Amino acid sequence: MSDFAIQRVWPLLKKQVSDLSVPWLDVVAARERDPFKILVSCILSLRTQDKTTGVASERLFALASKPEAMASLSLNKIRNAIYPVGFYNVKAKTIKALSGTIMRDYDGRVPDSIDELLKLKGVGRKTANLVITLGFNKDGICVDTHVHRITNRWGYVKTRSPKETEFALRGKLPRRYWKEINGLLVAFGQQICKPLSPFCTRCDIEGFCAKAGVTRSR
Repeated sequence: MSDFAIQRVWPLLKKQVSDLSVPWLDVVAARERDPFKILVSCILSLRTQDKTTGVASERLFALASKPEAMASLSLNKIRNAIYPVGFYNVKAKTIKALSGTIMRDYDGRVPDSIDELLKLKGVGRKTANLVITLGFNKDGICVDTHVHRITNRWGYVKTRSPKETEFALRGKLPRRYWKEINGLLVAFGQQICKPLSPFCTRCDIEGFCAKAGVTRSR
């Protein structure tokens, strides 16, 4: 897929995704642009299905929706609220610890730069970029497994890891697409461009795709 093709693909992609279920984090951001809720929801979402993440997030935020209140909750209350998200014991400790760090080191405000977010326990580049884009409406490129897989499948980048993909996209993807690429490709990747046997016959942008690595499709 060429740089010129991406401009033709984007409106087709957005149109197709408009009929699909959007990721939970995009739902949260659409309701309220709250960096702390985005941060916590993102941590809960790791290796957890969206439906489970959504229910767990709502239970937790009913108990505490700000760093100070979250830091004061017991680990047991956080665990019970977020169960059965994946690795709920580890995530409960992470959420409590980073809430305390935000109170102690950042005056109760979630930092608004990737470099500062990466200093928080349990925060990687994917989470940092999501907080920047969805929580602060700043430019960032969140690359998860879907973004990494699909942009390589298109032939738009040729990279070996999500981190490499992020920096490759920063170098060539027009900035106006940065903030929305993750939400679009997560929905697209979960429901159309699946890891194994993608639904190419349902894909509106099949004609632009190099289908790199695709051995079987539907």
